[in-house]
Amino acid sequence: MQTLDNLSQYDIVLASRSPRRETLLSSFNVPFRILTIDDIDESFPEGLTPNEVARYISSHKAEAYRKLLTPPMLVITADTIVSCDGRILGKPKDRDEAVEMLTMMSGRTHQVVTGVTVMTQARTETIDVTTHVTFSPLLNYEIRYYIDRYKPYDKAGAYGIQEWIGQRAVERIEGSYTNVMGLPTSQLCQLLQTF
Repeated sequence: MQTLDNLSQYDIVLASRSPRRETLLSSFNVPFRILTIDDIDESFPEGLTPNEVARYISSHKAEAYRKLLTPPMLVITADTIVSCDGRILGKPKDRDEAVEMLTMMSGRTHQVVTGVTVMTQARTETIDVTTHVTFSPLLNYEIRYYIDRYKPYDKAGAYGIQEWIGQRAVERIEGSYTNVMGLPTSQLCQLLQTF
């Protein structure tokens, strides 16, 4: 990862509970800390495209931190959604919904969109990144095995590409792999270089 010496002036905050985002940001080799706020509303207006939804929620999350901002702080927020046939698939509420989502994506291509917002007191920028993921056909018992074993209820689209299902089902990826994990590292690095 290219050095980000320009960030040494900042107190970098990752505003996420995602262990995957924490791991990915760690690869930048810059010091950061985790700070989360409970109960941020992740609803969005009707009629938005998947990219607009990801940008909207990421920006909304960032705004929740504005009152905590001090001059050296740089806050990073993100939101990842999955879209199949134009239907936005968030985090499944229960096992049945997780089964429904994975069944819908079986043997098909879906989109993973992550919105990322970087905010300081002086500036706020939001980007969105889309990756196309094609699943091979999944058998019903494989879907149930994955859900029962990995319990992907905290993941958009009911799956984590770094888990068993990524090895079993992912036939093709067009775009950023880390985006599917929840943080498009190349694009985020390019954005951070401008701060």
